[in-house]
Amino acid sequence: MHTKTHILVVDDDSEIRELLEEYLSKAGFQVSSVEDGEAMAEFLQQQGYPDLILLDVMLPGDDGFTLCQKVRRQSNVPIIMLTAVSDETDQIIGLEIGADDYIAKPFSPRQLIARIKALLRRMHVQEDEAGASPSLSRNIVFGDWRLDTLSLRATHSDTHEIIELSGSDFALLMLFLSHPNEILDRDTISIATRGREALPMERGIDVQLSRLRQRLGDKGNRYIKTMRGNGYMFTASVTYER
Repeated sequence: MHTKTHILVVDDDSEIRELLEEYLSKAGFQVSSVEDGEAMAEFLQQQGYPDLILLDVMLPGDDGFTLCQKVRRQSNVPIIMLTAVSDETDQIIGLEIGADDYIAKPFSPRQLIARIKALLRRMHVQEDEAGASPSLSRNIVFGDWRLDTLSLRATHSDTHEIIELSGSDFALLMLFLSHPNEILDRDTISIATRGREALPMERGIDVQLSRLRQRLGDKGNRYIKTMRGNGYMFTASVTYER
């Protein structure tokens, strides 16, 4: 029997929660909602992680950024941050700490549902291809790292440090690993990681790239080279292992 995709809405505005429950239920999703971080923690403890979380930035108690960081320590569940319409800082911070996408308030139901479906499609494709990356590899070795494509964890060969990648980090890294020594422009990166072309003056891609470089300790850009005016190139050696 087909199980509905379960979405958890975290927003302290009861009217917004009710509207989102109505919109998303009509779109075929199973929806739960809570008003703050404390209620969210209780829900996760009792029900486990949903298929996707819609997380408002402005919350009483722990804000959305803090909650996103807490979730990322435990799970790679897709997270869409709900941000103020004109506050680019919120959007950038959300991406930096591991959110997969953001949508600015106010938003139309059609826009929200389209973004949710696009993110879920990307996550589904990643799961389907996790063990079927080039050469049907479970593990991919690049530079000083070994990536386990099933657990979304990378292990450093010398220090044995383990990093857990969010869905968007994994999508970006897999894009580079699948196209080593190729120049990828911003639109290609945005479509692969966010399901749409890059918007003019959008900084989200820069944030994603910066975060991935930081997580990989790529301070000298040994892995990801900036090709000015053209895009980016992954230059580390890549080996696929079954």
